[in-house]
Amino acid sequence: MNDIVEIESWRLLAAYLFLVVLLIITWKQGLGREKEIFISALRMTVQLLVMGYVLVFVFDVDHFLLSLGVLALMELFAIYNVFQRVKVKINPGLRKIIAFSMILGTGFPIIYFLFVVVNVDPWYDARYLVPIAGMLVGNSMTGIALGAERLISGMHSQKEMVEGALMLGATPYLAAKTVVNNAFNAAIMPTINAMVGMGIVFLPGMMTGQILSGVSPIVAIEYQIAIMLGVLGSVSLSVFLLMQFGYRTFFNKSAQLQL
Repeated sequence: MNDIVEIESWRLLAAYLFLVVLLIITWKQGLGREKEIFISALRMTVQLLVMGYVLVFVFDVDHFLLSLGVLALMELFAIYNVFQRVKVKINPGLRKIIAFSMILGTGFPIIYFLFVVVNVDPWYDARYLVPIAGMLVGNSMTGIALGAERLISGMHSQKEMVEGALMLGATPYLAAKTVVNNAFNAAIMPTINAMVGMGIVFLPGMMTGQILSGVSPIVAIEYQIAIMLGVLGSVSLSVFLLMQFGYRTFFNKSAQLQL
């Protein structure tokens, strides 16, 4: 049960056949996304290989400053990635809110997960801190990116509705409430959809990896349930903070809409 089947280098290369298939399909369909897909696959490969060697070093040293350093890099890269993934212009105030929401919205769930749910000792054990933080930060990054884009586009597309509400005496919060709610729902929906299909439609990556490494399916399921609830809390808290403070960056001190 504990025997791990290692993937040889040439077999790993064979897995890139799936990438070739996708490139052929997009080329045949004339979608023009071959370069983007290739670069994405190349970035994934390089980043994961580098991270693999980094984690070997981090796990061997197992020092809390090193673990916190990796966590800080995750947060910084996630914030940078949000700025890159949002295709509409982000005002300076909203950029600060995005950074604040990412750090606080993921920081508390990570701490809670390590101290209460897993109760790992020491709490900075890199074998727990790094993968758990990676999953929470990664999912929150996706939620914040989607939420920020929907918030910005919603404030622009529903400008007349917001300004009309302001003219009728509504506060900025009430005037932007519909836009905020729609953006929040759109941002958390992928996480909810993933939870709905989990276990029946598909087996999550973390659970599959644990099972393949020889861990009991019951233990793997326990970890997966805990992780998904942690992801749900991290995404919802991060997006909630983004919405509660982010909409205010579209109004000046006189409660006038500024796009």
